[in-house]
Amino acid sequence: MTPKSGTHSIGPSNGQLTVNTYVGGMGSKMGHDLVLEAKSWSGTLNLDPDNPSASSVQVTINPRSLEVIQASGGLKALSDKDKKEIAQNQDKTLQTDKFPEITFQSTSVSGNAPRLSVQGDLTIKGTTRPVTLDVTAEESGGQAQVTGKTKIVQTEFGIKPYSKMGALKVKDAVDLQINLSLPSA
Repeated sequence: MTPKSGTHSIGPSNGQLTVNTYVGGMGSKMGHDLVLEAKSWSGTLNLDPDNPSASSVQVTINPRSLEVIQASGGLKALSDKDKKEIAQNQDKTLQTDKFPEITFQSTSVSGNAPRLSVQGDLTIKGTTRPVTLDVTAEESGGQAQVTGKTKIVQTEFGIKPYSKMGALKVKDAVDLQINLSLPSA
């Protein structure tokens, strides 16, 4: 089944937007691969399952709302102090005072359900770059479960990946994912 045609408001009430980061470098065993979730975001999905190219999506994210929801690896569990440090580093890295929003605006949609390709412009720290989301839709419990995934390279958006003493580094490539529960047609 496909999602219901029409305009859908999207956000934390019917979706989840996550960023997966990965550690590298000589000290990678000390660090954690992280899953960060945006707790404050909103958007609009205009959906036409019969004519996907007429569909569009727009999303605005508050980068200050990114919270660590999962940490794997590392020599010890991630403490609350570690999470606070990560949040402070994110504000500094993303310059959230100067750039209080991350935005995505689709430019085209191609393919046919259940697999679509959504091209669009992603703006982070005032830098806009084209990205492509690979989107799938599945039926689950009377709802259409829609997942969009893409990989971005932080330095292409002017983001310097976190590094601690040169030994522990966050890899430049991160994975972005959006999961939505929408009414089925």
